[in-house]
Formats: sequence, structure tokens, C-alpha cells
Amino acid sequence: MTRVLVFSTLYPNAAQPNHGVFVENRLRATMAQGGIEATVIAPVPYFPLSHEFFGRYSTFARAPRREVRYGVEVWHPRYVVIPKVGSSYAPEALFRRGLALARQLQAAGQQFDVIDAHYFYPDGVAAARLGQALRLPVIITGRGTDLTLIPDETGARRRIRWAAHQASAMVTVCDDLRRRLIALGAPEERTVVLRNGVDLWLFRPQDRAAARAALGLDGFTLLCVGGLIPRKGVDLVLEALAKRPDCNLLIAGGGPLRAALEAHAKRLGVAGRVRFLGEVAHADLPSVYAAADVLVLASSREGWANVLLEAMACGTPVVATNVNGAEEVVRSSAAGVLVNRRTPEGLVEALDLLRRNMPSRTETRRYAEAFSWARIGEANKALLDGAAAAGFDGRHARGVLDLARQLLGEPVSTSLENALDQSR
Repeated sequence: MTRVLVFSTLYPNAAQPNHGVFVENRLRATMAQGGIEATVIAPVPYFPLSHEFFGRYSTFARAPRREVRYGVEVWHPRYVVIPKVGSSYAPEALFRRGLALARQLQAAGQQFDVIDAHYFYPDGVAAARLGQALRLPVIITGRGTDLTLIPDETGARRRIRWAAHQASAMVTVCDDLRRRLIALGAPEERTVVLRNGVDLWLFRPQDRAAARAALGLDGFTLLCVGGLIPRKGVDLVLEALAKRPDCNLLIAGGGPLRAALEAHAKRLGVAGRVRFLGEVAHADLPSVYAAADVLVLASSREGWANVLLEAMACGTPVVATNVNGAEEVVRSSAAGVLVNRRTPEGLVEALDLLRRNMPSRTETRRYAEAFSWARIGEANKALLDGAAAAGFDGRHARGVLDLARQLLGEPVSTSLENALDQSR
């Protein structure tokens, strides 16, 4: 039995049920393989007031200190975020809170064999220090902005490189992020790609007519799903919508730009064709995907956009900007069309191309079925088992990643190749 301590600020809680759900999904897929016990430490920024007047900050106060999710104990210790210097101090704050709680759990009888950390900065840096303090091997997963934007800051880049050299293994969710991580100075031989999967049971084709009727839809409907923040490019989608008067748009998500986007829709004269749904619970998204004709994602950067696979699994093709891991998701006309020009005109061009060659919803679903979580869970378990078996002192030994690589069809070290030859 491998005892895993999961460490990340990216993890759902009762107040933020969609936050970091992809981390939880990978853990669940891994535990489904058997032979894994897990405890999660998912720190939450300290905020004293829970009244909704304070917006997203109040959700931090409403997060429980401890909860059990899908049979896994999840702890949410508070850490202090200091304005203006918060980013540079965050690894230290996370380390201190994580170490205090981990030692408390150990004193109560819990033991850990490996730390599974998500998001390189600040979480991964803090986890690398936890590994040193607790003498545990650490696996760090890079997921997007932590490798595409944060390393632009010199101090963060230096500490990401340090953490990479401490880690037993490093995971990225797409090849693009792996190349970026190696370019930052991470040891290439200790990196592997584990793409996010999709829950094919939750995200599956629905009664489309019923889904559309429930939302009162009529006509060709586009859908945006995600936070209303600048990099998601919802403003560009609104501008593209203005050029296609036969289309409507649903927007599922909340964020600081909602008021500005509502005003932008009015200025463009499309407010009557746009509906803001607000935050939609993960379990309710399948019916929204089913109701739409096309998902549109106009992001400036994305590690691995889970919404693309979720939509496809429900039978809905996508139009997505060709950034980071998008080309690893959209690789067939059954999946949708990539946008090479991140402009309203580029979005319209891609949308028109897709509409002229719309795949059947059955074809799109079939394409998504190749991205099941089961294979990812199997490979991740092999990775955790390998790091745990090597221990802290052997954390940089050759072969830690070998079984995971074999399961993923990647080249393995000579030692494993010889062992496999002898077993044949």
C-alpha cells in the first residue's frame, strides 16, 4: 500500500466545488486502481469574513477546515497572503502551514510514503521543502500558468528550477508544458506527460431536446465555459458573435469581468443573444454542453483545457485557440477546429469552417472516449509507487519513472528493458 500526501491549493472544497477538480479527478482515478491511500492538504488563503459582499474572498472563509470527499480526508489549513509581496512569500507560507499539519497528522499515527504536489509555483516549491523536512520523495505536476507565465519573474523561475532538481519526478499535462519545464532547467529524464482525462460517465450525451428546452434555446448556440478573466477571451467571442447574427451564446462561469462583459455585449448590440448562467456546478455541466452546438474557447494560454474534452464527451465539438496543449486535444475533425489567429475574425473563420463540416455528435463522443481517466490513473499509480519504493534517499535513482513510461508507451531505461526481456 502506497500512502500518498497530496499537497496543492488547487483542490475542491465545499465552498468552491469546481476549484481544481481535475486534481481530484486524477487522484480518484489513481485510487480506483487499488493499493493507494491518500490524505489531502489543500491550503486556503486566510480571510476573516464570510459574507458574500466580499465576493471570492468570502469563499475562502467559508471553506471547511476539514472535510471528507469521496472517502478521502481533505484538510484546508489557512495561510497568510500578504498584499504586494504575496507571490514571493507564498512558498514559505504554504510550507509552514503544510509542515505543521503534516507533523500533526504523523503524530496522530498517519504515515506517508510520497508527496504528490500540483502547480509548480508556489505549491511545488513549498512541497519540495516539505519533502526535505519530512524526508519524503516528491512528485510535482505542472498545469499551465505555473510554467507559461509565472517563470517570467526571476525569483519564481529560480525557485521553480530548484524545486525541479529536488523532485523525484515531474509531470506535465501536455508536451508543450514539458518542453517549457525542461527549458527552465528541469532534468529531462525525470519528466513525463500525464494528460488530463475526462469522466466519461459524468460527461456523456444527454437528451438534447430536453436540455435545450430547459434553457429555452432556439437556434444555433455557442457556449463558453470557464472563469470570466482576461486570458479566457470571452470578449473576443462576443465580438465574433456580433458578426454572426444567427448564433446565440451561453456563458457558464463567474469572475471579475462579468459586469464588463455584460456592458460589452450591450455595446455590441448582442445582449439579447447572450445569456450569463453564472457558476455552474460540475455535475450540472453535461446538460449545458448537450444543449450547445459548439463550445468556443478563446484563451491566450491553457495548459490542458478540461472543458474541451468535457464538451466532446457530451458530443459537442469545439472551436479553440491553438495555444499550449490545445493541439494535443483537438487532433481530428470529429473534435472540432483550432484557431490560429486569436481575433474575432479568426474565431468566425474557424466557426464557419466547423459549421460547413459539422461532425455528428456520435463521432465527437467516440473521439473523446480515447481520453478515459483509467489509463492515466494506472500510469499515475505506477509513478507514485515507483517514487515511494525508491524513498527519499533514492529519489533521483534511474528507473523511478520506468513503469509509468511503459504504460504510456514511452521509452524506458535500459534497466527496465533488461528486466522485461528476462521475463519474456
